[in-house]
Amino acid sequence: MVVAVTAGLGLLIAFAGVAVMWRLRTRSIGVMLAVVVVVAVAATLAGVVAIIMKMIIAGAVKDFVLSVVTVGGLVGLGVAFVLAKRVVGESRRLVAAVREPPFVAPKGLPAELQTIANTLEEAYARERALEGARRELVAWVSHDLRTPLAGMRAMAEALEDGVVSDPETVARYHGQIKQEVERLSAMVDDLFELSRIHAGALRLSRARIGLADLVADTLAGAEPLARAKGVVLTAEAADVVPVEADAGALGRALGNLVVNAIRHTPSDRTVVLRARVDDTGMACLSVTDCCGGIPEEDLPRLFEVAFRGEAARTPTADGGAGLGLAIAQGIVEAHDGRIEVVNDGPGCRFEIRLPLVAG
Repeated sequence: MVVAVTAGLGLLIAFAGVAVMWRLRTRSIGVMLAVVVVVAVAATLAGVVAIIMKMIIAGAVKDFVLSVVTVGGLVGLGVAFVLAKRVVGESRRLVAAVREPPFVAPKGLPAELQTIANTLEEAYARERALEGARRELVAWVSHDLRTPLAGMRAMAEALEDGVVSDPETVARYHGQIKQEVERLSAMVDDLFELSRIHAGALRLSRARIGLADLVADTLAGAEPLARAKGVVLTAEAADVVPVEADAGALGRALGNLVVNAIRHTPSDRTVVLRARVDDTGMACLSVTDCCGGIPEEDLPRLFEVAFRGEAARTPTADGGAGLGLAIAQGIVEAHDGRIEVVNDGPGCRFEIRLPLVAG
């Protein structure tokens, strides 16, 4: 009977405590800790009262028991107050650090708050890096757009005002304007593709494809550029390297790597495409060039948006806006793969690794 009564009273007090905590769920942690202690003391006190009434304890003994329970409750409330004060103080220290840029995670916080602080620090660092990359991209793209537009405007005004009238110069101006329009159009296409990748709006139509066919198609598409540059383009592909991929998107990623390799390889040198299965059981596409190697300090930044390995943004006849490698990385990662670059012999080697399809 005592156990039943005690359990019943404890459940009623527990339900009441849960209801109170639900109503105070947006209040301070200290208030909720105080409610927890009060519920525990009240449940204990109710049980003691039930025992006293059942055993008909009265007089000094009853007062003694109730005093012990009361002291225990007051001690619990005191400990809860100290704990709540520390938790609230550390929480306010974390909030103050968040409001004071640049954010640096405070040290010495309770484990959970320290985890939150460290996660916030990493998130703020990524945000600052992305914001810096966005500003850099806007500055670089603005320059890459402004320079050819200024040249096209000058040529158009010269043609309109009749400053240039001989057929040969007029034809040359028309050719240059067309070339710049095509380059700007390609840059806008790259920017649109990159924005889709960053927004997570890239839609892939995956199907089972063989990398040997993809290499052959890429080789055929890049052959005219390689011939014009005087670069020898070769391929080495295993017969069966099946993957689940969007052939168009993955072909664009591989094409960007090949075009980039051709642009940076001197005439009479070689660019090699390979498709194989690596030692880890992944499908591997590689593009090896003879560019002379990449400085070690530039390797981590090679796939950054608009990075071209040089401070100058002078447009070249076959140069891009530095978006090709960033687009290739986005496409490969959308296929659950990874892309890497290492220096290899007289040049560098770009490698795309994708999950291999069994069977």
